[in-house]
Amino acid sequence: MGLPDHVRGCLFDMDGVLTRTATVHAAAWGEMFNEFLADWGRQTGTSIGLFTTDDYERYVDGRSRADGTRAVLQSRGINLPDGMPADPPGAPTVEGLSNRKNQILLDVLATRGVDVFEDAVEYVRAVRAAGIRRAVVSASANTAQVLDGAHITDLFDTRIDGLIAVDKHLAGKPAPDMYLAGAAALNLQPGEAAVFEDALAGVEAGRAGGFALVVGVDRIGHGSDLLNHGADIVVTDLRQLLALA
Repeated sequence: MGLPDHVRGCLFDMDGVLTRTATVHAAAWGEMFNEFLADWGRQTGTSIGLFTTDDYERYVDGRSRADGTRAVLQSRGINLPDGMPADPPGAPTVEGLSNRKNQILLDVLATRGVDVFEDAVEYVRAVRAAGIRRAVVSASANTAQVLDGAHITDLFDTRIDGLIAVDKHLAGKPAPDMYLAGAAALNLQPGEAAVFEDALAGVEAGRAGGFALVVGVDRIGHGSDLLNHGADIVVTDLRQLLALA
C-alpha cells in the first residue's frame, strides 16, 4: 500500500483525488465570479481582474464554499455581508454568491454525471482488501450526491463533508478539524491515519493534524507546491503506491 506499518486508516479528499470534479468546480466558480465581477465593475466603474485557475488553486480549492467566496472577494478588495445560508443564488452576499456557484455546479453534474479517477478506485479497493479503514473528507456539501453519482459510496466506511462540518462547527481546511473528525469517526488517532489530498489547503490540514503520512496527489502539475505546503510524498497516480507495497 506504500503506507507506514502502523497506519490503520486512510482519509481521502474527494474532488481531484477520487472524482474528476475539480475541473467542474473550477468552471462553476469561474462562471459565478466572472458574472459577479463584471457586474461589480460596471456598477463601481472599476476594472477588476476576472477569476482564473490560479485563483481557484490559491483561494478556493479544498475550502468550504463560503470560505472560498470570502477569500476571492478579499483578494479583490471587495467586502460583502455574509448573509444567510438561505440567501437566493446570486444575492450580493457571501452566502448568495456561494449558492449561485452551487446552483451552477449541480446543473452541470445533473447533465454530465460524475467521472472517477480509476487509479484512485483501484487503490481504495486494495486498501479495503487489506483491512484498512477508509473515510472521505471533503469540504463539499454535495459529497453524498457525488459519491452516489460515481457509484463509489460503498468503498468507504464513513464521510466527513461540508454539511457535517457545519453541524459540528468544524473549521474548514487548512485547519485540521475535518481530518481529525474523519480519523475519530474511524476510531483512530491521527498518528494511525494517512491523508490523501490534491489541494494546498488540504495538505496543510494534514500536516497541521499530525497525521502519519500526508500524500499529495498531483493531478495538475503542482507537485512542488504540494510538498512545500506539507505533503510527505507526491504521486501523480495512486497506483504508484501499490508498487511500493
